[in-house]
Amino acid sequence: MQCPTCQHTDSRVLESRAADGGRSVRRRRECLNCDFRFTTYERVETVPITVIKRLGTRETFNRAKLLHGLLRACEKTGLEPAQLEAVVDEIELGLQQRNGREVTSSEIGELVLQQLRDMSEVAYVRFASVYRQFQSVSDFVATLEGLSHPSQSRGSQGKGRLAIVS
Repeated sequence: MQCPTCQHTDSRVLESRAADGGRSVRRRRECLNCDFRFTTYERVETVPITVIKRLGTRETFNRAKLLHGLLRACEKTGLEPAQLEAVVDEIELGLQQRNGREVTSSEIGELVLQQLRDMSEVAYVRFASVYRQFQSVSDFVATLEGLSHPSQSRGSQGKGRLAIVS
């Protein structure tokens, strides 16, 4: 590891500890040349996930964008940001563990809805209204009826979309 002050490549590790909930290692180092102390983080390198959008365009998975959408849907519902970050973590981990590196935006949306269904019905309906592009009150009614009748299949709520199982 190169020292940030003198660019010397030899340093010794003074302390190591888990960071980011065990997803990375924080190391406190000391340069053997100038005695400058600095911190480094070691993370597992992940292969980027490509999201295929509705119109066929592709973009790299952006967890911040997903979290922002969840935060908007869950405003004033009582769900804590930490809970929503855990949802994003779980979805991202599930996507990383898949064999393929491409996922459709509709698959991600269904994964989010599966999580929100158990957390908050209001957040579920708010997210579904944007994600499924509700056009009328009947779209809201169909979704609400689906929530009140859990034995009903999810496919009938989502305009023919099927729930994604991973």
